[in-house]
Amino acid sequence: MTEPDTPTQRAEQDLQRTELLRPVANLERKAVALLLFTAALILGAILYLMYARGVFEPTQRLVLTADDSQGVSVGMDMTFSGFPIGRVRGIELAETGNVRIVIDVPKKDSHWLRTTSVFTLVSGIVGGTTIKAYSGILTDPQLEDGAERPVLRGDATAEIPQLMASARELLDNLNTMTSQGSALGGVVDNVRTLTESLNGPGGAIKVLTGNEADAKKLATALDRVNQLVARLDGVVAKADKQVFGSGKDAGLVPEVRAAVVQLNGLLTDTRQSLTKIDAVLVEAQAVGANAREATTDLGALRGEVETNLRKVETLLNDINRKWPFAHETELKLP
Repeated sequence: MTEPDTPTQRAEQDLQRTELLRPVANLERKAVALLLFTAALILGAILYLMYARGVFEPTQRLVLTADDSQGVSVGMDMTFSGFPIGRVRGIELAETGNVRIVIDVPKKDSHWLRTTSVFTLVSGIVGGTTIKAYSGILTDPQLEDGAERPVLRGDATAEIPQLMASARELLDNLNTMTSQGSALGGVVDNVRTLTESLNGPGGAIKVLTGNEADAKKLATALDRVNQLVARLDGVVAKADKQVFGSGKDAGLVPEVRAAVVQLNGLLTDTRQSLTKIDAVLVEAQAVGANAREATTDLGALRGEVETNLRKVETLLNDINRKWPFAHETELKLP
């Protein structure tokens, strides 16, 4: 360190040292105030955190019972529709060996919990354990304070061994089915053989009969049936022509129609004759003196009626002769 050049500079430096060494006024009070301010800040931060965490908010108690509390920790949330409505305050072991999970539910969110609410404890493969509440009917009575409800536990990782065992069994069955000489291989071979038979001569008929000889017999039988059907078509056409023909080759139906017309005429004549008979009978009953003459008239009328009846009988015989009602109608096929 260099010495000052002049006495003036040396005096200024001494003055500066004296100023620096002078004690600060009220130093203790300022230090105490700083400490109090710092403590107030810390206390305020703690109170704010407690308020934010809902320490001062009125809550109601809910106890969930489960057989295992794995994954549950103090401070974790209970959610409803994805929103936290409660916080785990403690975990206890009951005398029965079950786990009691004590949850604080704020009063403002307690209306979401009903007497029919269902609580689940789910441990997923990815993520932690979650406690969820489900309330299907919001019109049910509200859940009372200190209520104790069972929780349904679902662990996705617990099913992994069973799934692995099922997958292994499925792979073993698949290997057995696809191995050489297996039942599935035999089915594939049979399907291949069936396809080749369908594509070969005979096709489906050979597959149905089982051998080529029976397939040929069936084909021959089908040809004969076709020929028989063709002959039947010819026979039916001839019968149609004979029964319903017209013109030169008039069939039976037009003749029967003409005979029916003649029969109607004869019946009309007979009806007129019967009318005359009724008139004569009335006259015979009224006039007793003319009985002989009425009897003569009745004999003539009777002869006329008998003549008409003979005509009717002759016409009916003619119809029976033309329309083969009484003949044998069996068709003998070739």
